[in-house]
Amino acid sequence: MTAYIVKRLLSLFPVLFVVSVVIFSIIHITPGNPAAMILGQEATAEQIATLSEQMGLHLPIYEQYLNWVIGVFQADLGMSYFMREPVLDLIFKYIQPTLSLAIFAQIIAVIIAIPVGIIAATRRGSVVDQSLMGMTLIGMAIPSFLLGLLLMLVFGVYLQWLPIGGYRAIENGFLEHVKFLIMPALSLATVQAALIARMTRSSMLEVLNRSFIKTARSKGSKERRVIFGHALRNAFLPVLTVIGQSFGTLIAGAVVTEIIFNIPGIGQLVINSVERRDYPVIQGTVLFITVSYVFINLLVDLLYGVIDPRVRLGQGRRGE
Repeated sequence: MTAYIVKRLLSLFPVLFVVSVVIFSIIHITPGNPAAMILGQEATAEQIATLSEQMGLHLPIYEQYLNWVIGVFQADLGMSYFMREPVLDLIFKYIQPTLSLAIFAQIIAVIIAIPVGIIAATRRGSVVDQSLMGMTLIGMAIPSFLLGLLLMLVFGVYLQWLPIGGYRAIENGFLEHVKFLIMPALSLATVQAALIARMTRSSMLEVLNRSFIKTARSKGSKERRVIFGHALRNAFLPVLTVIGQSFGTLIAGAVVTEIIFNIPGIGQLVINSVERRDYPVIQGTVLFITVSYVFINLLVDLLYGVIDPRVRLGQGRRGE
């Protein structure tokens, strides 16, 4: 297992190298000068040139990239041009609301999706199955930002049950924390729940047709044990993969939802930094999200062996 983990960690470097080059290149070819953004429209060309030199923007792009990469290996992602704080500190500050939102949304999605997928699979072809799968199609079709606006209108404006925006840290009380996350989490969880439910149904149907399920039923095992003890466990690996990818998507893709509900998360940090041409923050944040996504996939791979001991690390599911 240790050798597998080391191998996977080493495989991160080519991925991160490509991502870093792409990020750095796109940012620096985008029109706009951070020095001009900081000084404003009334700044002279000499003032902009002086500040650009102080910020290191006068250096060749390859030299700027090398300086940034060297800083990354020293756990130094640079200093924000506008907020004058270390980028790593800003990421840890802004990632907390995003993580809370992503975790809450993921919990909601899993709680809804797994039972829906199991019920649909065990009632294949029935009205219940068709109705549930129809609902998942609707869930996949509705954009999260549109659903968020509808929830805000109904539960925030008309019924006034929930706050229409903002964020409260968990230090202010768990219930208060959750109250501000319910609507944005539901808007994000809907699409993910639909995807997980469809994967659960598909994977369960594949397992339910196997001979060991028929054998278990012929031996008189209770249907509940057959479904949860045999079928679900053997069908869970593809579902786990989708859940892992879903969580990574929630962390990286909650930008619009955070803006709609005015949540000071990593999404707002990226958007504000793009508008300001705050290069170090954009580069550091995107790199951090990429690393997080890859580590989530690594964790999912390691969980394979926990859920199904027959699966060996480094082998495919069919390489048993």
